[in-house]
Amino acid sequence: MNLRRAIFCAVVMLAAIPGLAAAQTASPKTVDAVVDRIVAQEKAEMQMLHQYSPLVETYIQLLKPDDTLGTVPGGDKYFLGKADLGKGLDLMPLSSDKGAQNTKYAVGGLGSFLAMSMEFLPKGFLQMIYVDTAFDKQHYKFEYVRQEFLGEVRCLVFDITPVKQNDRGRFEGRIWVEDQGFHIVRFNGAYEHPSKANYFFHFDSWRVFAGDNQWLPAYIYCEETNLRYGVARKLMFKAQTRLWGYDLNLVRVRREQELNKILVESRTPVKEADENHDYSPIQEQRLWERQAEDNVADRMEKLGVLAPAGDVDKVLVTVVNNLIVTNNLDIEPEVRCRVLMTSTLESFDIGHTIVLSRGLIDVLPDEASLATILAMELSHIVLGHRIDTQYAFYDRMLWDDQDTFRHFGFARTPEEEQAANTKAVELLANSPYKSQLAAARQFVQVLQTRSKEIPNLISAHLGDRVPTTWSGSENSAATPVSASGVPASNSDPQKVIFAALPLGGRLKFDPWSDDVELLKAKPVGTVAERENMPFEITPFILYLTRDKIAPVMTASAPAETAGSTTPNTAASESVDSARKSQ
Repeated sequence: MNLRRAIFCAVVMLAAIPGLAAAQTASPKTVDAVVDRIVAQEKAEMQMLHQYSPLVETYIQLLKPDDTLGTVPGGDKYFLGKADLGKGLDLMPLSSDKGAQNTKYAVGGLGSFLAMSMEFLPKGFLQMIYVDTAFDKQHYKFEYVRQEFLGEVRCLVFDITPVKQNDRGRFEGRIWVEDQGFHIVRFNGAYEHPSKANYFFHFDSWRVFAGDNQWLPAYIYCEETNLRYGVARKLMFKAQTRLWGYDLNLVRVRREQELNKILVESRTPVKEADENHDYSPIQEQRLWERQAEDNVADRMEKLGVLAPAGDVDKVLVTVVNNLIVTNNLDIEPEVRCRVLMTSTLESFDIGHTIVLSRGLIDVLPDEASLATILAMELSHIVLGHRIDTQYAFYDRMLWDDQDTFRHFGFARTPEEEQAANTKAVELLANSPYKSQLAAARQFVQVLQTRSKEIPNLISAHLGDRVPTTWSGSENSAATPVSASGVPASNSDPQKVIFAALPLGGRLKFDPWSDDVELLKAKPVGTVAERENMPFEITPFILYLTRDKIAPVMTASAPAETAGSTTPNTAASESVDSARKSQ
């Protein structure tokens, strides 16, 4: 019996098993059939994405050679915008610095006739969410490689190349296709054959499961270590692009669902023992400020720049309460904490709500360093530095999204900052963290060392940039820190102490709902000094799962998979068998 006949017999035997026949009938049994499913699903994916307008953040670090570390940041660029995928790759800047202008990278030095500039285009990074708008067998050759698990998701791996040589702008690289719905969940490579005026970069693009047959573009890592251009020019850089806020209507839906709750009211009003329901003028002022605070938080959450309240907020509040209790503070109303979704390192307070950016939480090395940042913001609250109560009138929130950063601004005056820093030292001296502040001092020191190379990362858009000088007691000198962020006195590679972590070191988020969670990574073993990368960009390697509640808004799937919830677990074996038989 030859191999082809064996495959046929195996399929017949599976079909004879009750409950499996229907599931396996539509399963592709050849490489060509699988490719057809992948192509059809990718077209449906691109069509499905037209309904969304996610936020897009691209952060670029230019690299320069370093004798010890290989390369280190030598400049950076930042862009934050809102995409309209229904209009192709339309991208509206949100950041106050006009975004696209901030991504220009000028190069010169060989004379005016040889000088040229390299400009990073934000739309170019957004383009990396798609393999190609003409993704089909007429334009691409597919070569099956193997099966591979990305986390819990089993994938079929294909290498793809353009059918025509020198076909400019076509993708060349590798794709990973999950074996149930045949969605592309990762693709790694580059668009080929650039022109003299346009350059394509190598990238690694990931999609994550959002429920109901949807895989959404979420993370893109881009890297070039030896890009030649112009006359003897070389460009080295790393970049991260993140997408989130696919369902910004989720906030509205959650609130509308409250209307469906069954509420039972007593005919006789319940009277409390304490019937002092009137408010004093001071209480009224506090409530008015709280209303302004809530309005601001609500508007920022609807825009997608503020994460919904969640478990990370509770962790931050726990640290704040440690400071409050040990300093015998009585603060009304209570202090709340929220997470800003951006990578920029900034913190600010909105009334009695302390906001820390995701990027700032990512790079802080320990709880004492986190307490130091929170103490600075808590000090503004203790000292009575108020929010602008114009925001208590909600009509002041009714502006277009692109104007948000022009209207909102929570930076304090230099005098308020100085007073808060002094107060923060006092709060920390009475706190449980008073004997653990060496790491915080080292963090500030390495941030000061790197600040000239990462100006856009530490440039705040809404609040105050993280201080690069330590204002604590001079009696506790910081351990000298090298440029890599490793304490200079520590020469044992087994005991390297991180003064600051790379971006992405603490938090992850759901690009559909914007929910933020703490990473649950395994502890790293031996760490060499070269692996210590404070404030640096690193690649994305995701642990993919299908553990997701179906989203509120859904999109139609291809006809052959719509409505099917039966896993196609035989797809991988079928492709393997088909390849061997050819």
